[in-house]
Amino acid sequence: MKKHMLQTIIAILSVQLCLAQDIIPIDTTNFDINAQSYVIERYKGQNAIYLQGGTISPKNMTFLDGTIEFDIYLKKEQAFPGVIFRMTKEQNAELFYMRPHQSGNPDATQVLPITHGISSWQLYFGPRHSFVYNYVYDNWTHVKIVVNDNKAQVYLNRSKQAHLSWNLFHPTQKGTLFFRGGNRSGMHLANIRINKNEKDITDFKPVARKPIDGLISEWQVSDKFPEKLLENPTKLKAVIDARKWKNKIEVEEGVAANISRKISLRNKVPGNTVFAKITIDSDKVQTKLFEFGYSDRAVVILNGKPLYRGNNTFRSRDYRYLGSIGLFDATYLNLKKGKNELLLAVSENFGGWLVTGRFSDLRGIKIQ
Repeated sequence: MKKHMLQTIIAILSVQLCLAQDIIPIDTTNFDINAQSYVIERYKGQNAIYLQGGTISPKNMTFLDGTIEFDIYLKKEQAFPGVIFRMTKEQNAELFYMRPHQSGNPDATQVLPITHGISSWQLYFGPRHSFVYNYVYDNWTHVKIVVNDNKAQVYLNRSKQAHLSWNLFHPTQKGTLFFRGGNRSGMHLANIRINKNEKDITDFKPVARKPIDGLISEWQVSDKFPEKLLENPTKLKAVIDARKWKNKIEVEEGVAANISRKISLRNKVPGNTVFAKITIDSDKVQTKLFEFGYSDRAVVILNGKPLYRGNNTFRSRDYRYLGSIGLFDATYLNLKKGKNELLLAVSENFGGWLVTGRFSDLRGIKIQ
């Protein structure tokens, strides 16, 4: 009996030791810290880091599959704390973050890909990518994310059931792991735990998203150029003729095509604008209504002539305006018989470099 009890005690201590070893002490030995400011201190009973405007990353660690856990002491202010995982040298990664200022709202949380450094929340929105949550601001919030191959789940405050299950956006590839804190005034993080052996996905039920019918499924995309080249319409032909056309992008989520899948906004090549192109083959001279969407700004050009210029940037129309992508704009196209070249010059700041469009009436035209 004594031997059995001793074995049980040893087993319990071993489990506790393993759990303790999974928690990474927060210090400059174990983490790379890249922030406006930080303080490592004892806070509300926990060994924590006060992180303002930046990230911390476990040193000498890559992450593929497993469980990521941490505690955060939230404030009711605009901030986007969370975790970035599988970050590659191409700046592609998966991201979960919280919006503590949106407590109780449908967009209190967010999952999405980072693609060439762009977090396209203007495309990846709705119940498939967010869930309602009522945050607390006088206690620690526990976050747990389980990752396995192309699947992930998130649990808040030790819930037994996942609050959200989702399919990951990038090919399965190990990468760097980052934790984000607060913005202006900072937030405290504690009890960061990584266990690469805990990766069980249970009751996986991702939310479906209803696609928009009839969208143009594929666009040709030019190389990048400065937006200011669009200012003089008499010089558009020269700008168009100078472009290279090496890439194609396809509609994602049944909503829009993500330009940042192929073009990097923030690299050494200057510019924030590309042309997205389709060819319309018309069997006669006719006028067709073209519905479209873009992010952040666009110029619509048919057969070399500009028809429309618009701004869909975050907060461009009022202080609550998000600039989410959809078929919110339209223009009539006067088509000639034969081939017509339709270009959308799409410029980006942040939030998603996106384009979408459709013809509700395809009679007499073919899209190439």
